[in-house]
Amino acid sequence: MKALFIGGIKSGKSLHAENFILKNSLTKPYYLATTEFIDDEMQIRINEHKKQRKDNFITIEEPLKLYEKILLGCHDSVLVECLSIWINNMLYHGFDFFAMKEELTNILKLKQNIVFVINDVGCGVIPENKLAREFIDISGKLSQLIASHCDEVYHTVAGIATRIK
Repeated sequence: MKALFIGGIKSGKSLHAENFILKNSLTKPYYLATTEFIDDEMQIRINEHKKQRKDNFITIEEPLKLYEKILLGCHDSVLVECLSIWINNMLYHGFDFFAMKEELTNILKLKQNIVFVINDVGCGVIPENKLAREFIDISGKLSQLIASHCDEVYHTVAGIATRIK
């Protein structure tokens, strides 16, 4: 089973995704954290997520090689949090859309239950910055790819997750 939780920043998608995978796992699920430690503010956000998930997950931190980590280290259900940060990491380290698409396509073929979390960044204005436009375009295309392969998709707004697929 594959599921996607998509919504704006601080929409509640992560909490809903965590509760969803906990309900749908036979054993303690894996939490694949993609965030790299960039600055103090990001560390605060990471600490908030750690506090929220308590000891309910086996946490693995990996900013780039998601497929490899899931294939070799996760033998049950996996929550991938967050693909938006992963896209950012991939762009920062010089990877292009095709590398990201290949990575996610390989993940979607795995047999494990996998829940993805991604920010919905396509509802705003088109930025004047080329890198920001590239990020939004990639995010939108990868969201479509993932949603097309997921059994369930949830859009989260103001702490409410609505099933859209």
